[in-house]
Amino acid sequence: MANSGFIEDKGFSLDDVEDFSKEEDVVSPLILFVQERYIKAENSRRNDEERWLRSYRNYRGIYGPEVQFTESEKSRVFIKVTKTKTLAAYGQIVDVLFANNSFPISIEPTLLPEGVAEDVHFDPADKSQGPGGMANPALDSPYGFRGDGNPLPPGATAKTLMDRLGPLRDKLRNIVGLKEGTGLTPTSVTFSPAQIAAKKMEKKIKDQLEESNASKQLRSAAFEMALFGTGVMKGPFAVDKEYANWSDTGDYSPSIKTVPSSAHVSVWNFYPDPDAINMDEVQYVVERHKLSRSQLRALKKRPMFRNKVIEEVISRGETYVKKYWEDDLSDYQPNQDIDRFEVLEYWGTVDRDLLEDNGVTIPVDMEDLDDLQANIWLCNGRILRLVLNPFKPSRIPYYAVPYELNPYSLFGVGIGENMDDTQMLMNGFMRMAVDNGVLSGNLVFEIDETNLVPGQDMQVYPGKVFRRQGGAPGQALFGTKFPNVTQENLMMFDKARVLADEATGMPSFAHGQTGVTGVGRTASGISMLMNAAAGGIKTVIKNIDDYLLRPMGEAFFSFNMQFDFDPEIKGDLEVKARGTESLMANEVRSQRLMQFLQVTSGNPALTPFAKFPYIIREIAKSMELDPDKVSNNMEEAARQATLFQQQNPQPPAPPGGVPGAPGLPGVQDMTGAGGGNIGIGAAPVPGEQGFAGNPQAPTPPQPQPPRMQ
Repeated sequence: MANSGFIEDKGFSLDDVEDFSKEEDVVSPLILFVQERYIKAENSRRNDEERWLRSYRNYRGIYGPEVQFTESEKSRVFIKVTKTKTLAAYGQIVDVLFANNSFPISIEPTLLPEGVAEDVHFDPADKSQGPGGMANPALDSPYGFRGDGNPLPPGATAKTLMDRLGPLRDKLRNIVGLKEGTGLTPTSVTFSPAQIAAKKMEKKIKDQLEESNASKQLRSAAFEMALFGTGVMKGPFAVDKEYANWSDTGDYSPSIKTVPSSAHVSVWNFYPDPDAINMDEVQYVVERHKLSRSQLRALKKRPMFRNKVIEEVISRGETYVKKYWEDDLSDYQPNQDIDRFEVLEYWGTVDRDLLEDNGVTIPVDMEDLDDLQANIWLCNGRILRLVLNPFKPSRIPYYAVPYELNPYSLFGVGIGENMDDTQMLMNGFMRMAVDNGVLSGNLVFEIDETNLVPGQDMQVYPGKVFRRQGGAPGQALFGTKFPNVTQENLMMFDKARVLADEATGMPSFAHGQTGVTGVGRTASGISMLMNAAAGGIKTVIKNIDDYLLRPMGEAFFSFNMQFDFDPEIKGDLEVKARGTESLMANEVRSQRLMQFLQVTSGNPALTPFAKFPYIIREIAKSMELDPDKVSNNMEEAARQATLFQQQNPQPPAPPGGVPGAPGLPGVQDMTGAGGGNIGIGAAPVPGEQGFAGNPQAPTPPQPQPPRMQ
C-alpha cells in the first residue's frame, strides 16, 4: 500500500525529543487534557461495569458479594442457565453472519451511478453498423485478453464511451455502435462498468478482512455483545504484515507488505464519550491497553511513534495498576505484580491552540477550525504519539454494536442483564429444593437420656444398640420425618426458567431442550415455533448490520479510495451489509432462485425483465460455490457471446422483421411458430389424405317435399 503524503508528513505530528525536561513543560497540558477525559468516561460507566460484572458472574456460575447466605443454607449450587442462553445467542449470531463462508458485506453500485456508465452495449451481429455494409469490426475480440495491458476502466463515463475520448480511445476504436444502456436485441452484448468496479472493490475489501483475521475478531465481538450487551471493533489501520518466504537455498527472507487491518476491542477497555448515545455523536474515545515490553517496543515500527520516548518509558519500568473488576475476571487469583504497561489511546477532538502549543503544525485547509481530530498515545506521563487524524473525512475508527438497543445509552443490553433476576430466582429455588431434599431424606432423632445408661454414644447408625435402665419400652428414642416440598420448589424453578425464556427471547427448545409438548410435538409445529423464535435474533442481526458491518465496510471503502490509487475500483459505489440476508437458509434461498429462474426463462414475456447474471451468481452463492469460478464475469460473458456469434452466424431477418438469434422469430411473427406453418393441425376426416378409417357408403339422396304454389 502506498501511503499518502498526509500520512508521511512529519509536520502534522509531534516529533521525537532529546531533552525530556523541556518535554514535560510543553506537553503536560495535553496529557492532563486526555487524562481528564479518560477519568470522566471511567466514572460515568461505573454502573455499566457493575452490570457487566453481574452478567459475567452469572455466566461463570460465581456468586457475587450481593448474595448473602444464612447459617441454615447448606447448598451453594448455581444453575448456569445464563451460560446456556448466551452461548445459544452467540451460536445463532455466528451461524447467520458466516452462513455463506464469507464476511457479510458487499459493494454495489448506487441506484443512479454518477461519473460511470451503469450499462453499455453494442451489437456485434448488426452488419448495418459496419463501414461499407461489412460486418462489425467488434467481432475481432474487442475486449482483448487478460494481461494485454489494456484494461477497460470501470470509471469511464458515457461521454468518454461515445466520443472515443480518454483511456478508452485505443480499446474501443474499432467498436461501432457503442451505446449506453441495455441492448434491445438478443445478439447485443451488454456489460456494466459500475458493477465491475463494485465487484473488484468488494473482492479487495474481503481479501483485506481475511488477511486481518476479521472473522475471528467479529466472533469475539459477537460473544461480548451477547453476554454484556455491547461488542466493539476498530479499524482499518495500516500495519506491516510479514509474509513467509524462503529462498532457493533455504534462507528465510520474508516479504513485508503494508495492509489495512481491523481489531476487536474488549468492552472493558473501551471508554467512549459519556454524553453520547451512539457512535455518531461521540466526540472522543479512549482505549486502554495492557502491553508488555516487547509489545511496547513493537510500536516503534508503526508510523509516527516517538522511538526515544518509548525507550525512556520502558526504562522507568512497568507501572500497571489493576482495576477493581479485573479481580473478578481473573476469578480472584492471588494478588501479584503485573509486569505490564498501561497505555491510553485517544481518538477525538482537541483544541487547535492546544495542538499548536505542543508543536503540531496545522494544515492550511484547517486553520479556520477551532478544534481538530487527533490521535494521542500516552504511557507513564509521556506522549508516545501525537498526530492529526489521517482519515479523510475525519472519523473515529471505533464501532460499538448493541445486542439490544438502550435508547438513552451507548452501551446496549445483553443476555446476562435480561435474565439477571430470573437467574437469581432459579438459584434460590434450586438451593431450597436441595436443602429440603437433604432434610426430608433423613430422620431427626430425639433421645430421652433419663431412660438410658449414662455414658453411651449418642450416634445413630444401622445396628446401633442403646442400653436402657428404666422407663416404659420404646419411650427413650423418637424419630421425626420432615415433609418433602422439593416438588413445589422445582415447579417454581421451572416457572422461573420459563420467565428466563420470555426475558431473553431465546426459548429453551431453540437450543436443544427435549420434552417439548403442545404444538411443538409435530414437525410443522416446531418449525413454526422456530420461525417465531428467530424474530428476536433478526433484530440483533439488523443491529450488527447498521452499527458494525456497514460503517466498518464504509471505513475500508474510504481507506482504499484514499490510499489505494487503483483506477479499477473507483466509482459511485455503496456498501451494503448482508447479515440479514443470511437469515434465510441456503436451501430455501436456492429453491426460490431456481423457481424464479424457471418462471422467467420459460416465459418469453418475462425473460426481458430478469437479470440473469445476478441470478446465476446468487444461485452459486446459495450452493456455497465461488461465483467467480463457476460463472463468467461481464467481460468474459461478452467475449463468449462474440465467439458464439462467430461460430453460429445469424440467418437473414424475415421480411419486415429485425435480426434475432438463430432460430428465433422476427418481431412481426406473432404466432410463435417461427414464421413457418408447422403445427399440430386437425385429424384427417373421411375423404382426406391420411384418413385411416373404413370408407363409408355414399348417402342416397333424400326425396324433396313438394313446393307450395
